[in-house]
Amino acid sequence: MRATAPPNISTSSNPSSSVSLPARPETLLLSPSETAVLVIDMQNAYASPGGYISLSPLSDVTSILPIVAKISKVLDTARSADVPVIFLQNGWDAEYVEAGTPNSPNWHKSNALKTMRNNPDLHGKLLARGSWDYELVDALKPQKGDICISKTRYSAFINSQLDSILRARRIRNLVFVGIATNVCVESTLRDGFHLEYFCTMLEDAVSPIGGPAMQEATVFNVEKFFGWVSSSEDFCEAFKL
Repeated sequence: MRATAPPNISTSSNPSSSVSLPARPETLLLSPSETAVLVIDMQNAYASPGGYISLSPLSDVTSILPIVAKISKVLDTARSADVPVIFLQNGWDAEYVEAGTPNSPNWHKSNALKTMRNNPDLHGKLLARGSWDYELVDALKPQKGDICISKTRYSAFINSQLDSILRARRIRNLVFVGIATNVCVESTLRDGFHLEYFCTMLEDAVSPIGGPAMQEATVFNVEKFFGWVSSSEDFCEAFKL
């Protein structure tokens, strides 16, 4: 007996305006007016030589560079389709007050903070607002109409205006690109799921920290438990004018 294909899932309040986005485990029918692209932490810290990640043993930034061009195409397509583009930037104030104290688990688990404690000369240079490290990479600078939101924890929904900004625009669907697949992307996507957003990760437009196994684990988690998985090519084809 031939297996029955899973039904499409419609999230749109206006089905006539929906586009069909191929995804796993089901195709999604999305309205552009109810969809936003979240660009997670595409900052010099994580994606440029000389940034925080390149100064740590965690990852090689050269493995991140291929996703920049894919993200750029996704953003161009989104803007042309009037889909909001929202940039998230991870970091803290120049004195790191927002990073917490030894009473905060973030103080102990943030590898950027540990890197600076091990090398005091870097204090104030890594992920501090106003620093080069904190800034978005040159290839993905925001354009008129884009939204930029600061975040101080892995999840962009914690202690930020993201949820209220999305709800004010009646956004129901979130499309994820950026860094790192298994840390800030997955943390934000999980919280989005619990806040009743339909979340889709473009698996070729996100990059992990920790190697290919980390990417595979997050793709599995998203597809099976927290959302949907698609590609930058399928997104661009679905949302093209």
